[in-house]
Amino acid sequence: MNLANRDDVEKLIEACIRGDRKSQQQLYQAFYGKMLVVCMRYASGRDEAQDFLHDGFLKVFAKLGSFKNEGSLEGWIRRIIVNNTIDFVRKKKEAMFIYQEESHLINLSDTLKEEDEAEIEQYREIQADVILKLVQNLTPAYRTVFNMYVIEDYSHKEIAETLNISIGSSKSNLAKAKMKLREMFKNYSNGIKE
Repeated sequence: MNLANRDDVEKLIEACIRGDRKSQQQLYQAFYGKMLVVCMRYASGRDEAQDFLHDGFLKVFAKLGSFKNEGSLEGWIRRIIVNNTIDFVRKKKEAMFIYQEESHLINLSDTLKEEDEAEIEQYREIQADVILKLVQNLTPAYRTVFNMYVIEDYSHKEIAETLNISIGSSKSNLAKAKMKLREMFKNYSNGIKE
């Protein structure tokens, strides 16, 4: 089955909706790896990421009838998985978002795209699993805002609305996450050089 082919996707979805376990397993296995990586960015470890993933796929199967085959199935599944994961983090109230006045953010970059080339080049050299571990070491609040802004491309306004925090809190948590990542990266880099 070719998931790039719209007809194959429609047949698979129809079979999943009918409750065909083989088709459901095929869909799950087709996207398991990619969606686990998404969940790992928000989780504090693999076990929590798998919990996010399994719960997210339950929602995917429950909502599969609403997929209109417009756009990619992967993108649709990813959005459900991300939203489910963000909901879980928000409900846990583990993420304590801290508000700081905008004036404290002066001199702090507002996006990774604006960081100087040397720092970006250093990040490119790090293996993906190392970056993932560094991100997982952030507090839940920092990790959530960082992922939503940098990876999922949410605006600060969207983050604030989704997490029920102020835009200033979103910006503050992003700035702190990036400062903490830089610090962890320097420690990691220094450990390699020694």
